[in-house]
Amino acid sequence: MPLTPSRESALSVRRTTADDPLARPLLDELAHEYTTRYGSAHDLSRYPAEEFAPPHGAFLLLLEQGRPVAGGAYRRYDDRTAELKRIWTHSAHRRRGLARRVLTVLEREAATRGYSRIYLTTGPRQPEARGLYLASGYRPLFDVSADPESIGPLPFEKFLENSQP
Repeated sequence: MPLTPSRESALSVRRTTADDPLARPLLDELAHEYTTRYGSAHDLSRYPAEEFAPPHGAFLLLLEQGRPVAGGAYRRYDDRTAELKRIWTHSAHRRRGLARRVLTVLEREAATRGYSRIYLTTGPRQPEARGLYLASGYRPLFDVSADPESIGPLPFEKFLENSQP
């Protein structure tokens, strides 16, 4: 369901850090989801919180009436590329376009910081994420006709406006 003006007006973006206590419920649910789908949530501890902090990174929460409903982050991948991580919508708030909104904000912020390309990977057992990235203009860097389980992490890229591949 698309966001209605009244719902959208209740949403706000909070630029924060990965260790903000307000992010904990979303990250806990994401850890549970990773453990359920993959048997481990090790990816959540792979990078220190500082990698998602300015000037090279960002961590944001989408809040509804002060409560986190979605979030995401990026970190520096290389001089011109930001890597998206931790894109997540709370299970009680899915199917409202919130992840797409998080993507849009992260893309804008990365472009403002001088990045011209976004890179990301998603797991082969996350068809919802794969669909979101394809629908949001991300180019798959893998054979989309192959069994995702045979590929492993599914890489995508997107060039930001006014940039060249």
